[in-house]
Amino acid sequence: MIGYVTLGTNDIERARGFYDALLGEIGARRIHGADYMTVWGTTSHRGTLGVIKPNDGKAATVGNGTMVAIPVDRPELVGQLHAKALSLGGTDEGAPGPRGRRQTEFAYCRDLDGNKLAFFCMKPESD
Repeated sequence: MIGYVTLGTNDIERARGFYDALLGEIGARRIHGADYMTVWGTTSHRGTLGVIKPNDGKAATVGNGTMVAIPVDRPELVGQLHAKALSLGGTDEGAPGPRGRRQTEFAYCRDLDGNKLAFFCMKPESD
């Protein structure tokens, strides 16, 4: 039930290249942009992710405890996105694998500005 999330960046062009390549893996594309920000999504009526230069002109910093989780519809996409992020210069924060009671597939990384991302695929609850 999230409309959008924005992540701060100090290098908008570098962030655009990272997210164009990463989110393109799941069919997301740029749906809005300006000189200071870019937003990706599969449609404007679902949750979107954006990168933005801070409005106050100060340096963007990573939020301690902040993480953006990106759902995917197939478990193999979790590992695929994690590998793609690392190939684009992101850093590993947790290899793909099952997590939790429901054995949901998760992987964690950081983008080029240090923002933490999670990719996950929920395993349906059994009846």
